[in-house]
Amino acid sequence: MSSLARKLLVAFSLLGLGASCAATYVHYNLIRNPDYSSFCDINATVTCKAAYLSRYGSIAGVPVAVGGILFFTWVLLMLWGGRGKSAIKDSAPAYIFAGSTLALAVVLYLAYASFFVLHEVCPLCVATYVAVIGVFVIAGGASSVPMSSLPSRFLRDMRVLVATPLALVVALLFIAGASWGMTVFPRETERPAVAQAKPLSADQNSELARWWDLQPKAPNFPYENNGAKVLIVEFADFQCPHCRDAYFGLKPVLDKFMAANPKDVTFIFKTWPLNSNCNASVPSASFVASCDASALYVMAKQKGTGDALKDWFFLHQNELSPDTVRGAAKDIAKVPDFQGGFAKAIQEVKTDAAIGTSLGVHSTPTFFINGRALPAGGIAPQYFDSIIQLELSRTK
Repeated sequence: MSSLARKLLVAFSLLGLGASCAATYVHYNLIRNPDYSSFCDINATVTCKAAYLSRYGSIAGVPVAVGGILFFTWVLLMLWGGRGKSAIKDSAPAYIFAGSTLALAVVLYLAYASFFVLHEVCPLCVATYVAVIGVFVIAGGASSVPMSSLPSRFLRDMRVLVATPLALVVALLFIAGASWGMTVFPRETERPAVAQAKPLSADQNSELARWWDLQPKAPNFPYENNGAKVLIVEFADFQCPHCRDAYFGLKPVLDKFMAANPKDVTFIFKTWPLNSNCNASVPSASFVASCDASALYVMAKQKGTGDALKDWFFLHQNELSPDTVRGAAKDIAKVPDFQGGFAKAIQEVKTDAAIGTSLGVHSTPTFFINGRALPAGGIAPQYFDSIIQLELSRTK
């Protein structure tokens, strides 16, 4: 292998390793906080987030970027092991070419998925694609060993590796590091799939309007709309499975109206913990993390991280415990002193729960739209959508 080819392989490998490390860092933060925005999220088309959170961004829960780190580290180790008078000097370019052939197949598939399926351009992914193609082309030109001879050479080179203490230690460290990285990286929790419901027909909307007009308004409703035409208030518990379903089912509807009508639609989220330790209306404390999670949410709102924390809680609902809530305090909510702010926050939780009970809340989730309560447990997204549209049309 010429000196120029070696330098180019090192350069492309370092480019790929840097891009893969950055991608892994971004993906890690997205797993911890789906609302995380990175330097590569430039606009709706040029973004890393869409690619990493898609089904193409992970394999068995492990980000594909971790595979990039392993591949480019392996190439650099092969270049290090094949320098000078090494016994594998002639084989190293061929091994790299063989490995880069597989890597090229992977990145071509990912590029197709990104450009033609997701219609997104991920800058860090593109840098990785360039690096893999560069390694493939340079290694192919530098290899002087027939590919058919690699199996027999591999056995010989493995004997050399075992007989060379330093090379064996480096190989074992690489294998151990790769195994550790694949094991400890946090797995992504998938959001529940939300079926796209058909809009209501004119007759259905008419019947819904008549039914809605019969629903009584809560007397002395304590929440102000502050000029908004539609005020939506939800009482929910972070460990309640129905609340999780309602969150992911109705969030697209809420996001649509609040984006299109930011001054006309207001949404207030209040906790109503299903735990007697902070909600006098509940007979037991079966959801052991509810009070702590609700208190942390109160503190997070003051930090501006309430929405990110809510999203994280519902994504990781099955993992919630007092310990995981305290872990989320620093990592997600950016609340450095959970214990110090707990007494004040839990008092607000108790007050919100008492207000909810006074309004007739007896289960979660419970929604109010302009003071009228929806059926316990919420309703289907298309009905939720139609009621909001109805209220908007009546207050023009």
